[in-house]
Amino acid sequence: MSDVPAEFEELAERVQGPVFTPGSSGYDDERSGFQTAFRHRPAVIVGATGPDDVSAAVTFAAARGLPVAVQATGHGLSAAAQGEGVLISTARMTDVRIDPLNRTVRIAAGVRWEQVIKEAATHGLAPLNGSAPHVGAVAYTLGGGVGVLGRQFGYTADHVRSIDVVTADGALRQVTADSDPDLFWALRGGRDNFGIVTSLEVALVPLTRIYGGGLYFDADLVPEALATYLRWTTTVPEELTSSISLMRYPDLPPIPAPLKGRYTAHIRVAYTGDADSGKQLVEPLRAIGPRLIDSIDEMPYTASGSIYNDPAFPHAYYGNNVMLGEAGPPVAEAVLDLAGPTAKAPCIVDLRHLGGAFSRPPAVPSAIGSREGEYILRVLTPLAICDVDTARPVHERLYEAVRPWTVGRNLNFIYADEATPDQTGLVYSPEDLRRLAGIKAVHDPANLFRFNHNIVPAAAKV
Repeated sequence: MSDVPAEFEELAERVQGPVFTPGSSGYDDERSGFQTAFRHRPAVIVGATGPDDVSAAVTFAAARGLPVAVQATGHGLSAAAQGEGVLISTARMTDVRIDPLNRTVRIAAGVRWEQVIKEAATHGLAPLNGSAPHVGAVAYTLGGGVGVLGRQFGYTADHVRSIDVVTADGALRQVTADSDPDLFWALRGGRDNFGIVTSLEVALVPLTRIYGGGLYFDADLVPEALATYLRWTTTVPEELTSSISLMRYPDLPPIPAPLKGRYTAHIRVAYTGDADSGKQLVEPLRAIGPRLIDSIDEMPYTASGSIYNDPAFPHAYYGNNVMLGEAGPPVAEAVLDLAGPTAKAPCIVDLRHLGGAFSRPPAVPSAIGSREGEYILRVLTPLAICDVDTARPVHERLYEAVRPWTVGRNLNFIYADEATPDQTGLVYSPEDLRRLAGIKAVHDPANLFRFNHNIVPAAAKV
């Protein structure tokens, strides 16, 4: 208590978890997350240990008109609090409860997918996680959730059964499609605009193994790999979800020897069918030519994180995405010309195949838009070797080139420094954005939760 300034002593008394202020021991560690280029620097941080701490922190902030931000792993940082407001860290909230009979899991706000994958596997089940197991499960799901099995099962948010959320009045509510259909609709796709989710219940699928992995092709085969991949995606069944990444690997010790210093195409595959049919489906990709690495094989679902092998260490990056209705030769040409190995800024290009169940409306509607998108085109630049001002125009030229095929943006793949009203307007249809603004006006009229891809309350609009 002695380290807490007088203005926050009452807050420290109300919560069980630690309270940090600038300059105090642990403040910098608590505000740091996976994204290191942009970090929160709030007036005070609450290390919440459970829903009661979240409620107390929100109540304290609301009474004083202080804006509120939330962070679990820091992957999804969008708008950083700078010198004001309350940051609620949910990293200590890590409870996972599997219901094997109903094939569901209740996930607390700080849980990472790797924990759910491991615990679900003991019951012969699997979650609809994304490519990186170290990502926070709740924020990922509320933003939609583009999973490694998404073409077969759709967005992870489509499988949410109930949500526990603390709204701007400090009340903890359990929200379902029956209890509050408007808020349930808005939370699934509107993420942290309407409150701080303390836990959610989401369905699991009966699955223990997949046929999956990656194919890496050297620079001379990159154009053919990209063209072949895009043609191939128009032929595959929904049980197969895939993507392709183009990038130059650094010549550093952690990088596998065949990839060091090379510009490569990396095709990633996850297929829930049997291995024999999987081999037949993948054959056109292997026919592209020699592979630097070929890791596609049958694997336990617990190893699904190895398909993408996303970096698990915190680092600085800048990036964004567009969703495309189609991706033919003009898109491939634009990618290689504007974001390929000769681009003025180093680019990691990621094209993810959607369609299938991603495109179908779920049984319970949500605010996730652009379901007509067949691909997500995402571009990242590592900021350890390039600055934002150099990277931004390179990315923007590519997005402008593919504008004729663009149908929207994916919320989870818009990264920090890009949380603007224009970006938010590209995520939702005008009709959905109006509905979201109306729901925001009901549950957060003062826009307490605004350190995000902000949806402005309808009453506050001019």
